[in-house]
Amino acid sequence: MAHDSFPQATRGYAGPGAVLRRLAAGPGRDQRITHMEHLPPRVARHAPWPGGIHPAVVAAVRTRGVERLWEHQARAAAAALEGRSVVVATGTASGKSLAYLLPVLSCLLDGAQAPNGRGATALYLAPTKALAADQRRSVADLAEDLKPGVRPAVYDGDTPVEEREWVRQHANYVLTNPDMLHRTVLPGHARWSSFLRALRYVVVDECHVYRGVFGSHVAQVLRRLRRVCARYGADPVFLLASATSAEPGVSASRLTGLEVMEVTEDGSPRGEVVFALWEPPLTELSGEHGAPVRRTAAAESAELLADLVRSRVRSVAFARSRRAAEVIAMVAQERLADVDPALPGRIAAYRGGYLPEERRALERALHSGRLLGLASTSALELGVDVSGLDAVLLAGYPGTRASLWQQAGRAGRAGQGALAVLVARDDPLDTYLVHHPEALFQQPVESTVLDPDNPYVLAPHLCAAAAEIPLTDGDTQIFGPSAAELLPQLERRGLLRRRDLTVQARPPAGEGDDEPSAVWYWTRRERAADLTDIRGAGGRPVQVVEEGTGRLLGTVDASAAHTAVHEGAVHLHRGRTYLVSTLDLADSVALVKEADPPYTTMARDTTSVSVLDTETEVPWGQARLCFGSVEVTNQVVSFLRRRVITGEVLGETRLDLPPRTLRTRAVWWTVTPGQLEEGGIHPEELPGAAHAAEHASIGMLPLFATCDRWDIGGVSVPLHPDTGLPTVFVYDGHPGGAGFAERAFGTAQAWLTATREAIASCECDFGCPSCIQSPKCGNGNEPLDKQGAVRLLDLLLSCAGDPGAVPAQRAGTGPVETQDVGA
Repeated sequence: MAHDSFPQATRGYAGPGAVLRRLAAGPGRDQRITHMEHLPPRVARHAPWPGGIHPAVVAAVRTRGVERLWEHQARAAAAALEGRSVVVATGTASGKSLAYLLPVLSCLLDGAQAPNGRGATALYLAPTKALAADQRRSVADLAEDLKPGVRPAVYDGDTPVEEREWVRQHANYVLTNPDMLHRTVLPGHARWSSFLRALRYVVVDECHVYRGVFGSHVAQVLRRLRRVCARYGADPVFLLASATSAEPGVSASRLTGLEVMEVTEDGSPRGEVVFALWEPPLTELSGEHGAPVRRTAAAESAELLADLVRSRVRSVAFARSRRAAEVIAMVAQERLADVDPALPGRIAAYRGGYLPEERRALERALHSGRLLGLASTSALELGVDVSGLDAVLLAGYPGTRASLWQQAGRAGRAGQGALAVLVARDDPLDTYLVHHPEALFQQPVESTVLDPDNPYVLAPHLCAAAAEIPLTDGDTQIFGPSAAELLPQLERRGLLRRRDLTVQARPPAGEGDDEPSAVWYWTRRERAADLTDIRGAGGRPVQVVEEGTGRLLGTVDASAAHTAVHEGAVHLHRGRTYLVSTLDLADSVALVKEADPPYTTMARDTTSVSVLDTETEVPWGQARLCFGSVEVTNQVVSFLRRRVITGEVLGETRLDLPPRTLRTRAVWWTVTPGQLEEGGIHPEELPGAAHAAEHASIGMLPLFATCDRWDIGGVSVPLHPDTGLPTVFVYDGHPGGAGFAERAFGTAQAWLTATREAIASCECDFGCPSCIQSPKCGNGNEPLDKQGAVRLLDLLLSCAGDPGAVPAQRAGTGPVETQDVGA
């Protein structure tokens, strides 16, 4: 919640500059800071309270220290009160929650006296359970002064069965997530009819998270919600909150299917921020093919976190994976144990996959201040209130500038100055960024990429919508024009049944010319909502079970099981280390036993690509830049064992796991033999040059598209059978595509230029993880030719121009015809 004045800084906190100097004074650290950015404090800009806010709400907010609103809060609240859907896209800790709570709570209070009995209702959607629970605490605090008009309740997978009926019948502010909306609320809308009939506002918090395939699924869930609401005569206003992003109104409109006003001018104050870029040192060890090895970002961040906690600086370290969060917490605890036996207990890991009671206990410890340091995945990147933090460590670039600023903004939320440190991984993008700070600090944040028309996304949601309320051809106004093309396909495959309406059965004349001529029904016994997992997990989560005791430790997404819990994998949980003894894919169970290996594991895979359809082709001289549909066959074939601290490779073990097939979207480029001859690239150099260019381009794409390196894949082939030429592919790692390859196609010249620069500027002689080696290469990073990659990209870019072409509209007939919906 917004406050008008800054409270005192954390006791003993000397300020971000002094804390950074203390960190840099450690042994051998003087050269690790490659850049320091100073963001000066910002003063507040206030605005009057909008008319229409209920006096009791104003009084409750003022009681909690907010005498005046900031400009963006007042503007967003005023638009919502006028019935306009609005997105607030301002910085972290800018009081976005108050901007939407003012109109929502006022509406609930006004509706509490309505003669229809139930009164007005509101729905809050968060991408994580932790955020919904945190928001519920804030609303419950205000509701103490607004009883009995405001009755908030969380409705998620952790809500006990005996409480769910009370929530449906009595709560008027329900906090949930898109998953519960998709699987429970919408399929059972009849049980929610009184709530939905009175629905006035839908809050979509942290909406920048809804990108790629997940965002596309959520977009269709929101369209289904609007359709069901219309069935009960409701037309709710959508209020969205987002981190700073490019064109937030456009992204919010794509997400909701409605026209959305944007509020982007941040009127909140901000304390001083010091942002340092930190590159771990090279070690004396050698990696694959003699490449130099840097100290890992996890080990470096663990050491820094331990130093911060020892200085009583409240801190959080963000890790890129669940395993990295566990490693950082475990190593930091070990370092502190030698200093003060009481300090290791002040550090913990926080990640998805924990049991509900474990997550709640950690959240309470964080709020109470018992924890001084936390190693977390992106679960705490979102708007969970962690006021009082002084410093944030980012163990690796989080994938987008939007996430970078979200994570950095977790510190200083109480108004004090804040320190943020980006610790680079041994990765092309991270290395590029710590040596090109202008790419972080002088560039706008990215646009949110999502594609609701993706047939792999849309088709199962059409089935779910038909199961909720039979579909008519008029519903294409909600689901978009691609729905009209998919409905006949779903009918032919027996997923939907069509009934033509006779003239007598149609609605009375005079109600418009767009009356439905046909209705589609879901007729199968299984639940239509089970056709798809909106988070793209690709099946039932794999349960991680302790062998011998049968104790459930947690879960792993099905899509990650082959790489995370294969036989022999090291699995970390709450500071304990386990080895996977068995992975049973049929029963979705991984059996583990506690162990203490001196290594971590990393899976490797092999991939092949075939072209299904070339939608757009742009000439770059004799070279070609293409975008279209491909089929990818992937198989995890082995795993590496690496030392925890140094990353040194200790060995490789083969695996026997089944291949997986994926139909998706890709960008690819080709060159001709004549070009290669003119550029002096010999045939024996080509495989290594193309392979190195592919690795580096995958590593650099997250700078140009809102994706993570692990969201995309690539293949390089000296002579591809479908193109007949040397070809490099980069593809989306999700069925039907996620929009990342399309963004790569649109920014190809800038993307590949940055790729070339990242390779050429690296200090190594023959290639290393900072430029062309990939941690997930199935070929053991062989062959790779660093200088050949630079020459190959020079050759390609010498004739490059702006593609200037918009990819052709997807027909929507290929993938859905040949692959089962929801597969």
